[in-house]
Amino acid sequence: MSPHTHPAVAPDALDAEVTADVEALHEDGITARKGAFTPEWADRLREDIEAAFEEARSRPGGAVGRGPHRYYVEIHPEQLRGFVDLVDHPWVRSLCTAVLGPEYRIVEVGFDVPLEGAVNQPWHRDFPMPEETRAERRLTSLAFNVTAVDTEEDMGPFEIAPGTQWDDSPEFGHGMFPPRSHYPRYEERAVRKYPRRGDISARSALTIHRGTRNHSAKSRPVLVLGVDGPEATNGERHDAAVTRAYWESLPERVRRHLDCEIVDVLRPITQKHTIEGLVMGDA
Repeated sequence: MSPHTHPAVAPDALDAEVTADVEALHEDGITARKGAFTPEWADRLREDIEAAFEEARSRPGGAVGRGPHRYYVEIHPEQLRGFVDLVDHPWVRSLCTAVLGPEYRIVEVGFDVPLEGAVNQPWHRDFPMPEETRAERRLTSLAFNVTAVDTEEDMGPFEIAPGTQWDDSPEFGHGMFPPRSHYPRYEERAVRKYPRRGDISARSALTIHRGTRNHSAKSRPVLVLGVDGPEATNGERHDAAVTRAYWESLPERVRRHLDCEIVDVLRPITQKHTIEGLVMGDA
């Protein structure tokens, strides 16, 4: 079996397999699948991220800052050799269906790169709480993150405050940034994550989180995959596209969920999602 293929799993087994993950998303706001891919697969992912990062930084608007020495870049699906492997992974498909329903839509592909000198971000969520979540305690989107390196303590690990996806306060700036008076709650709950190459995490982007200070000379590139349920509108902030040839090469069950423009020629994406130094889809 190649590192890109996945063993056939019966739908009922998949549903049972993600039950604990769905519960974790509702209780903690985050879950993960360790060893979903081989380290070699993740190494190819890093090569593709580094190529896209170099290209994006060579032009105005190609990469946007989300704090000192921290960048976000949105890319097109076909810039990643492993795109289909990721979105067609049984765990990803099953979790999206279980949480968001069978009509889920893939709306964002990008990556976050904290470099040497990146500092602690303010605690935040990635967008204001949707009314469905506030009124019905229902998640309408998911953010998947895939590390391209083995995360170490000095590399500025991702930090998250479990259970805060339901926090709701009129004091949140732009509906996203809690005031400093709330920070003790998040610091008390804070958990740092140390994913390794091949791991996938899934979270509600409403769960309060931040990137931490990178004390090392190494970068920590992380892929971001954004998925919406039918009622979510995050796709309006993203500009992913695919060429007609690439679209026709995709499996039908991937095309069914990929919400992007089909074009003759890809145009580089100009980033436009900065809010007070942060970008949607933080990792």
